[in-house]
Formats: sequence, C-alpha cells, structure tokens
Amino acid sequence: MNGRRRTINIPIFVPHLGCPNDCVFCDQHKITMNAYVPNGARVRGLIEETLSYAEPMRERVHIEAAFFGGSFTAIDKDLRRELLSAAHEYRDVLDGIRLSTRPDAIDNAILSELEAFGVTAVELGAQSMSDRVLALSNRGHTADDTRRAARLIKERGFSLGLQMMTGLVGDDRETSLYTARELIALSPDTVRIYPCVVLQGTALWDMAKSGEYAPQTVDEAVSICAEIIPMFARAGITILRVGLMENEILSKGEVMGAYHPSLGELCYSEVFYNAACAAIEREGAPKRVEIHVPSRAASKMTGHKRRNIERLKSRFSLEYIKVKEDAGLEGFEVKIRRV
Repeated sequence: MNGRRRTINIPIFVPHLGCPNDCVFCDQHKITMNAYVPNGARVRGLIEETLSYAEPMRERVHIEAAFFGGSFTAIDKDLRRELLSAAHEYRDVLDGIRLSTRPDAIDNAILSELEAFGVTAVELGAQSMSDRVLALSNRGHTADDTRRAARLIKERGFSLGLQMMTGLVGDDRETSLYTARELIALSPDTVRIYPCVVLQGTALWDMAKSGEYAPQTVDEAVSICAEIIPMFARAGITILRVGLMENEILSKGEVMGAYHPSLGELCYSEVFYNAACAAIEREGAPKRVEIHVPSRAASKMTGHKRRNIERLKSRFSLEYIKVKEDAGLEGFEVKIRRV
C-alpha cells in the first residue's frame, strides 16, 4: 500500500474490448466517454502528460498507470502486450501498474505475463457473489470464478481489488450485503462499490422501460451502501470509490437508477448519520449535544445543506447540535458529549 501518499491514477481506458458477451447494464463507451482503441503511443502520451505536473510532487504522491474500461486480460494478446510494454517503459518513475478485468479471464499464464510487465494490482469485476444475479445480468461467469481468480492473484503477490455493484437484476439489500461479506472473505486490498446506473441503449434500459426491472433509486443505493461501507472499513479494506465518476454523458440525464454526481459523498454522509443516531441513542435523551467526528469528517457529518443536522434534531427532538472534529477519532467513529 502507499501509506499516506495521495494516489494519482493515470486512467487509460480500453472500452468494451475483450468481453465475450454484453452484460445487461454495460455500455463502456458512455461510462468512459471513449470510443477509440488506445495504442502504445497513446499510453506514453498520457503518462508523459501526468508526469509533467506530478513529478515535482514525487515524495507526496503515488503514481500508477491504470488500464480500465474493458476486460483487459481478455483483449487481443498483441494489443495487450503493446499497451503493457509502453507503460513498463516508465517503471523507474511509476509506482505501479493497475488493471481491471473479468474473473474468468485470469489464470497463471496471464498472471506470469502481467508480472513480466510490472503490473502490481489486478481488480476483478465481481459485481455480485450471487450466481442468480450474475446469470440475470448476463455476466458469463460465476461467483466461484471470482473466488478462484482472487486466490490466484493473491498467491502470485499482486494487490487484489474487487468491484461490486448494487441494484442489479434480482439483487436486493440482503443479496448486496451477502456479496459484501463474500468479498471481505477473499481479503482484497481494495474495493469499489458501484450502485447500478441504467444507461440508455443497454438491455437493462429496455427492461426498465418495459417494467421487467425496477432500477434502484439514489436513496435506496445510499441506504445500502451506508451499511456496506463500514463492513469493508472494519475489515481494513480500502474503498477506492463509491459510484461512477461524473462525466458529460452521464450528467445529461440519459440514465435511470442510482446516478448522482456526488453519490459517494451522500453514502459517506449517511454512514456518519447512522453512527450519530446510534451514539445519541446510547447517551439516552439529551437535548443539547456536541457530535465529535474524525478530522476532515465534519462536512460529511453535517450533510448537504445541513441535512443530517436537521434529521437528527427532528428524530431526537434535539435543541442544539454542534459538530466538532477530533484528531483522536478514526474511520467512522462518532462520540456524543452533552452540553
């Protein structure tokens, strides 16, 4: 891991290459806003561009080349090696190379190749650990494929990342919590949580329009993720992202489901709201309280437009709330002091 250094990813998108089938939710061109296929020259250009401003911060940042967007280890071998070779040329200045792929596109031969090109982290698009949800989503792999691939990745010494989705076809709160528990059991170093966003032009869009599928709402996604996030945190697993990164296409409204440009912030804010509720209940029935939270967590505790404060006042009939940061607290710790 990179300690306290901030990570700068150099995103290199390989949209919808290597996938043997179309998942019902997938349109990588819209998610990544890239319809072109990168080559070695493009990889070098992106790395050089990032290094031009990041190199002076070398002691404070962790710089990784990151191949995202498609099933990287399933793309054409020659193209895969061209891209990896270009990134590997910068092995003396990069801190690592990260990629994402499908669980059924990992074996020891592939991992040997990745090792030779200096890859340090492999993320698996697990999405769900329910075989029923995977089948309904046309994923083309099983939960056991994820378990097998995760084991191989860890045995070979790579950093393991796992990605999950909530709100897929056939998914519900309990299934999402089950997926989180099963991913934790695989001991990944990092996770990403992606509540399902329904993109126009996908099979899932048609299913939602016909009434065959009910998209997860933002509020539902926030509620579920607020349970999942502390589970990963308690297990010591770093959460790299919650929700899709905003881009021009997603923000135009051609989506249904759990899309919000600040979804991650909403989820983390809900985690602190839940923690504050539990702490106030333990304290009895105070009327005036200070809510102590870790450093840099005051805004998450307060919520957008002081939403959490107003909710707490209403729920517990509080007359006064003040949020204070406490360097002695960590993670999602919340302490209440009567005033």
